[in-house]
Amino acid sequence: MIGIGLLVIRVVIGLSFVGHGAQKLFGWFGGYGLKGTGGWFDSIGMKPGVTMALFAGLSELIGGALFALGLFTPLAGILIALTMLGAIVKVHGANGYWSTQNGYEYNLAILAVSIGVAITGAGQYSLDALLF
Repeated sequence: MIGIGLLVIRVVIGLSFVGHGAQKLFGWFGGYGLKGTGGWFDSIGMKPGVTMALFAGLSELIGGALFALGLFTPLAGILIALTMLGAIVKVHGANGYWSTQNGYEYNLAILAVSIGVAITGAGQYSLDALLF
């Protein structure tokens, strides 16, 4: 049952991050694409904005795909965690803990999940288990 639980966690979190990356990179799913996201990154002091948006989008897209597949899971967890750490530091941290106040509650929960899975491993239903 642990393997199924880890599979559910990995797929939901991983595919969500694939979507977030696609929003930043391609403007899919209601996103703003590189130019729009880059402009927002510039406005919050993350310069150069388009480059930072590219890095964030790639981290989310690649990290999310690897996390969902359970492939190179420690790396995937770190990519997701770093993205969430950036969101906490640059966007949500100053607003306090609760997400109802645009705080970092959600970001911290995702950070904890990604690090927890990176440490424990992807489980038996993963490409890591199959290949390594």
